[in-house]
Amino acid sequence: MDKRNLTLLMDFYELTMGNGYFLKGLKDRVAVFDAYFRTLPDQGGFAIMAGLDQVIDYMEKLHFTPEDIAYLRQRNLFDEAFLDYLANFEFACDVWAVPEGTPVFPGEPLVTVRGPVIQAQMLETMTLLLLNHQCLIATKANRIVRAAQGRAVMEFGSRRAQGADAANYGARAAYIAGAVGSANTWTDREMGIPALGTMAHSWVQLFSSEYEAFKAYAEVYPQDCTLLIDTYDVLQSGVPNAIKVFDEVVVPAGYRPKGVRIDSGDIAYLSKRTRQMLDEAGYQDCAIVASGGLDEYLIRDLLLQGAKLDSFGVGERLITAKSDPVFGGVYKMVAVADETGALEPRIKISENVDKITTPGFKCTWRLFDRDTGKAIADVISLADETIPEDEPFTLFDPKAIWKRKEVDNFRAERLQVPIYEKGQLVYARPSVEAIRTYCQEKLDTLWEEVTRFENPHKYYVDFTYKLWQLREDMLMRHRV
Repeated sequence: MDKRNLTLLMDFYELTMGNGYFLKGLKDRVAVFDAYFRTLPDQGGFAIMAGLDQVIDYMEKLHFTPEDIAYLRQRNLFDEAFLDYLANFEFACDVWAVPEGTPVFPGEPLVTVRGPVIQAQMLETMTLLLLNHQCLIATKANRIVRAAQGRAVMEFGSRRAQGADAANYGARAAYIAGAVGSANTWTDREMGIPALGTMAHSWVQLFSSEYEAFKAYAEVYPQDCTLLIDTYDVLQSGVPNAIKVFDEVVVPAGYRPKGVRIDSGDIAYLSKRTRQMLDEAGYQDCAIVASGGLDEYLIRDLLLQGAKLDSFGVGERLITAKSDPVFGGVYKMVAVADETGALEPRIKISENVDKITTPGFKCTWRLFDRDTGKAIADVISLADETIPEDEPFTLFDPKAIWKRKEVDNFRAERLQVPIYEKGQLVYARPSVEAIRTYCQEKLDTLWEEVTRFENPHKYYVDFTYKLWQLREDMLMRHRV
């Protein structure tokens, strides 16, 4: 758990609105908010849910210290009774969320919060900050993992991340999505994500010759010897010196060389020649690792060119999701309790159709074909609805309702699970290893057409008729 108190990492308007709610007698008014995203990164077919554990960390530590209260008081904006409310803050919200590792799609609630409006509102910034970052990196990492076609992908991007938290939690997200480990040592100690690495060019440069550098490294790590062979010339010196050291140091010590790494140059050509040279020297089991500015497209092209590569170290283009670095999650109010406690739906309307919200307290279902186990579609319903499994169900596109499909022989699974009940944590937080395994299991339920890079099949997120009618009625009612 993060030991910092990040309670004030929130947009200032969350506090000014809270003060206003308090002074207007609305502090106990219950509201419902949904966190969701609008578009998929890189025009992909799906995203991966990640970051929930850090959202829980924030909620578990949510409190205002005397220093926080003193800071807010000196702003001369907040009523003293409101500051007293914050000083004695007790979290009382209900929270539901999609488990980490689940494939998710635009428009469906990832996290739903129901509770006193002041509290529900103040969760906005951190919930979005954490989900936007880790969902983005997990989604990008999985694209790279899929491009590697079963070869190991190592996350090598700590030094290019936008800050320490981005490096640490980016490594976590990448591991959930299928990376085998990270160069980040902190995440090994704190999260159990395997720390991986070889050597830097500076090691080779420190010694008077490449051979001496390789020999010294092999003497220290004969059981785990991977040599960086591109400091000077891969084929003329790097590979020959590596083979010489394997012969003279590693094998006599009773070990086999682990690998060589190529970080620059024409990696496809160099890997083929390196493989040939290693094989001829009797090191068919010595792996070849590629690194240096890689992403899913470059990896895919390398393999199409017949590159002889066994694993990849991917840095800046993974840890920053360089090709599409904004996830675009939003946090919107969708319902408010009336005087009796019944929830009244709320909607936000925009000239931009994608910014129109889906009103009401809702539930998201995933329909699975009973024969294949594959996901058919997701359906968003109102919370009091169920999806009957013993009769055919009609799917329809809420943006083009004439597009319809009747499905049967399916099972319906709720995507969100309870996280908090009246402020009490009720969710058993899984280990990062368990989340990683769960992620792979859920990815296997997607059709290949949804997972392809180019023009993936659109996976439909549909509405029940009752929800669609509610949204249409509210849109008509608010027309000017």
